[in-house]
Amino acid sequence: MIDDLHAHITSLRRYAFVLCRNGADADDLVQETLMKAIAAADSYRAGKPLRPWLFSILHNTFVSHTRQYARRARAARFLDATLRDSGTPPVQEKHVEAQHTLNMLSRLTPEQQSVLVLIAVEGLSYAEAAETLDIPIGTLMSRLARGREELRRLVANGNSSQLKAVR
Repeated sequence: MIDDLHAHITSLRRYAFVLCRNGADADDLVQETLMKAIAAADSYRAGKPLRPWLFSILHNTFVSHTRQYARRARAARFLDATLRDSGTPPVQEKHVEAQHTLNMLSRLTPEQQSVLVLIAVEGLSYAEAAETLDIPIGTLMSRLARGREELRRLVANGNSSQLKAVR
């Protein structure tokens, strides 16, 4: 099991970045997740997929930290780290659209963000995502539907004004 952890680090980091909205905090969260996974290796059930187990540890660790530092975790902006560091405004239309979609994603509830990222970005099955978030599959599907609908609405309502600013 420990040998297989390395294959999941990129996915864990991506999900952690969505949750934390900050690269350094995401790295810390992934590191803590891996430390917990190694420490709890004896509780891992052989034959069960490793990925959902790791995502559960990461999600539960984030929830624990969020309870401690609720205001701090939600105050950070959800921006692409390279754009923040470069100070260069995006000039390509597709990049503007992608950045706009990410900004709109950050306006969703944390529950909707988590579900959308686990399903659409990380490719977890509904059952794996429900297990990861420790919620019934019906709740997951409801959050997913509402999140998708709200994201579509937000992107559609703000997209034309974003693109006009670039042209």
